[in-house]
Amino acid sequence: MKNFFEKYLEKYGALLLDWFLTNGIKVIFIIIAALILNKIGIGFIQKAVKIAVRPDKNASPEAEEKREETLIQIFTTTSKIAILLVTSLMVLQEFGIEIAPILAAAGIVGLAFGFGGQYLIRDIISGLFIILENQYRIGDIVSFDNASGTVQDISLRKTTLRDLDGTVHHIPHGEIKKVSNLSKDFSRINIDMGVSYNTNLEHVIRVINQVGNTLAEDALWKETIIAAPQFLRVNDFADSAIMLKILGETLPSKQWEVAGELRKRLKVAFDEEGIEIPFPQIVLHHLRENTTELEKDPSTI
Repeated sequence: MKNFFEKYLEKYGALLLDWFLTNGIKVIFIIIAALILNKIGIGFIQKAVKIAVRPDKNASPEAEEKREETLIQIFTTTSKIAILLVTSLMVLQEFGIEIAPILAAAGIVGLAFGFGGQYLIRDIISGLFIILENQYRIGDIVSFDNASGTVQDISLRKTTLRDLDGTVHHIPHGEIKKVSNLSKDFSRINIDMGVSYNTNLEHVIRVINQVGNTLAEDALWKETIIAAPQFLRVNDFADSAIMLKILGETLPSKQWEVAGELRKRLKVAFDEEGIEIPFPQIVLHHLRENTTELEKDPSTI
């Protein structure tokens, strides 16, 4: 057994050492060069995107940062994949594996799946337009035809959303027909509140505006609110209430927090001012069919 290992080492040891001193060193240098190139590429992409993206005067610094991060992530991922593919082919070549047949086979496979690949091409082209047109960015809250939530990730092929329940949705860009961005540039509070028909509307309007102004001046909320929530109009005469429209503006994605606090303060203020918030009421009239003769005509007594 010992002689077998000695013969094995004598036979293959020199070959391994010779390969390591030639091809092995090349493999190490290729990997190191790929890591350095990847790091340099990331830095270049970050600087190039920040220079190329022109600031929008109507967008907040936070919105511009989201846009830059989205573009940086997409271009960085693409460059990493390209570097990985080239590095893998170069390493395989150093191991004595011919890459020409691999490339040829990849071309044939790509041609064979050409009809199926049309959907992939459609997704990529749609993704490019979404990115270039700045329809939404990572961190935005959007609504598609079949899903809504916070944008977690954007690649060239798909968008990843996480909804309020924590469910993650992966939507190919080619399947997106309509996009509603709920957090671009600014968000709006839009509340319909009902009051009783016997309420003094001028009094109600003063209370609503006062609560909105107080909320906008609060130290905890003033940095979030752009325009204080105010009475806009009488929106409808409903069955049991007069519906009032209240509007205000907040920073992107903050409308739900502010609207919740506003509703709470309006309820407290309405209770203090004696303003009734009605609830739907139904009046039922019950008629008895089997009435006695005495009940029909009391004069028979």
